Amino acid sequence: MTTSNAPAPGRIVIENGAVATVDAAGTEYARGHVVVAGNLIESVGAGPAPGGLTGVTRRIDATGHLVTPGLVNTHHHFYQWLTRGLAQDSNLFDWLVELYPTWARIDEPMVYAAAAGSLAMMVRGGVTTAMDHHYVFPRGAGDLLGAEIRAAAELGVRFTATRGSMDRGKADGGLPPDFAVETTEEALLATESAIDTHHDASFGSMLQIAAAPCSPFSVSTELMREAAELARRKGVRLHTHGSETVEEEKFCHELFGMGPTDYFESTGWLGQDVWMAHCVHMNDADIAAFARTGTGVAHCPSSNARLAAGIARVPDMLAAGVPVGLGVDGTASNESGELHTELRNALLINRLGGGEKALNARQALRLGTYGGAQVLGRAAEIGSLEAGKLADLVLWKLDGIGHASIADPVAALVLGAAAPVTLSLVNGVPVVENGRLTRADEEAVAKLTRSEARRLAGIAGLA
Repeated sequence: MTTSNAPAPGRIVIENGAVATVDAAGTEYARGHVVVAGNLIESVGAGPAPGGLTGVTRRIDATGHLVTPGLVNTHHHFYQWLTRGLAQDSNLFDWLVELYPTWARIDEPMVYAAAAGSLAMMVRGGVTTAMDHHYVFPRGAGDLLGAEIRAAAELGVRFTATRGSMDRGKADGGLPPDFAVETTEEALLATESAIDTHHDASFGSMLQIAAAPCSPFSVSTELMREAAELARRKGVRLHTHGSETVEEEKFCHELFGMGPTDYFESTGWLGQDVWMAHCVHMNDADIAAFARTGTGVAHCPSSNARLAAGIARVPDMLAAGVPVGLGVDGTASNESGELHTELRNALLINRLGGGEKALNARQALRLGTYGGAQVLGRAAEIGSLEAGKLADLVLWKLDGIGHASIADPVAALVLGAAAPVTLSLVNGVPVVENGRLTRADEEAVAKLTRSEARRLAGIAGLA
């Protein structure tokens, strides 16, 4: 694999395709162009590209394609790639109790393999910005966060790595086994070290770090409060799980005397620099609090369905002004590991919860692109096709048997079968060509993940 993601000089011209810019006005072109100069979008518009362009290194005829911003994943747990298909009929708490003892035996080679598999699947399906929430750090397991960062760099994807943590084991009323948690001090020191070592706040950054204690039922109040203080002192974002299940709400009332949103507010965990995964069980007051503070949400429809967690009130959140993006979530609760299928599932599941007008195809596409960029704090750089933004974009092939009879290209992408990716650019560099990764051997990645999954199963006594 190669790790360089520097764009080549010159221009890439994409013409003759449908273009969905996902800008503030929702501008679309039935036949338009996108011009990329280096790592930036230079122009977007109707018809062919402007004449007289110099330094054109590649011209792409996008006939039969839809050009969109790259997809932005806002919640994941890469390490779970090695434990897919387990605890198939469990709710969240039972699922966690069953899998924590296995997860507590991961090590650096396992996490690298899992990250490579998770990222390969997403990138091949149009993800250009990935995110991971890693919070399991067994003693002596090696540099787990570094393993993920290495895999992301090799695949060429833009990456937000969150340094997660757990300090509330079973002895303190939490769900994880005691040997799977850190002390509060260890977690805070490791988070600060990750920020100092890896975080790049510059425009066009390929790597950012966020502070991410796991959840109210695996983290002490002290760690929640001090992690928020640390993140704000360092100028990074905050991420955790919130309001995922009715069991979590009951847990918060029993332990803290209040619901999850009130608890988060009491610990400094609402704000424009915060996003939370799931947020399924939110009442009107909770949604209002998120809207008032600008707190973001990572909506994970497939995982929520797999664990029977419920249907998040996404239409109500959007109406209130809450920033909402899409998340794959860990592949032990969403075995497909793909974000482009979440566009369709978000639309379908929210219609089950709120009727036929709850969410439409263009809103679903916005969730997966600009909404995700908002949630990660990068809406000025990515998430829409606009001059001056980073050249993260995807050409979806829609003239094949799965889509050719659907006249509306956005509906074809969202409602149709998973569309093939003809080209995906990250930072102006191709990471997918004709449905294949350009920077990794897919068969080698599959072989590595299979080997490491079997090794983990053997260590955990699952073989």
